[in-house]
Amino acid sequence: MKQTAPRYIALIPAAGVGARMASNSPKQYLPIGAKPMLRHTLDAFVSSPLIAHTYVVVSAHDAYIDAIVPSGAATVLRCGGASRMESVRNALRALEGELHEHDWVLVHDAARPGLNAALIGKLIDAVGDDPVGGLLALPVVDTVKRGGAHVSTVARDGLWLAQTPQMFRYKLLCDALAAATDAKVITDDASAVEALGLSPKLVEGHPCNLKVTLPADIRIAEMYLAAP
Repeated sequence: MKQTAPRYIALIPAAGVGARMASNSPKQYLPIGAKPMLRHTLDAFVSSPLIAHTYVVVSAHDAYIDAIVPSGAATVLRCGGASRMESVRNALRALEGELHEHDWVLVHDAARPGLNAALIGKLIDAVGDDPVGGLLALPVVDTVKRGGAHVSTVARDGLWLAQTPQMFRYKLLCDALAAATDAKVITDDASAVEALGLSPKLVEGHPCNLKVTLPADIRIAEMYLAAP
């Protein structure tokens, strides 16, 4: 039987509460410019002709998502867990039967509203048919210090700051997260894949794809989104 061409599927875990934002609502729903943060993130995938479909993972009792997702733009999965790892794992289980084992899944943080179709295309093109997969990341350019009783400088050669999307085959990602046991150690999808002894490909991203973590980050994200 002829194997069908792999599809590119976007998966946005958005079940977090963003405690460090000191907000009354989860940070993914805070306004950035004229739109909620999550809507910017969703629009990036909707605008890419390479993405076959987008899934958004929220908690079972999320009261905001229905007003954010345009009809037909994405599928909402109400199976979010207590951690990012659990949310992604639950979503992959929910999609069993919907996705083929060789389909590519691009997992992207809801709090990275600066993603765009060009970066999505760059990642897909660079990863190509890589047997493992890959992720957007930025090479470290600042001098790195290790704190503590004795401050020291860490060599920055070969150091990268991980971004998202992180792109892996459906079956590989399922296997990697099924083998993971400690959500504190598995801080992203790539670390779960690395725990299997595999090496994802690093594809240079862009500072516009920053993760909004603190209140000051909102203004930075707005500046990037307002740029031509």
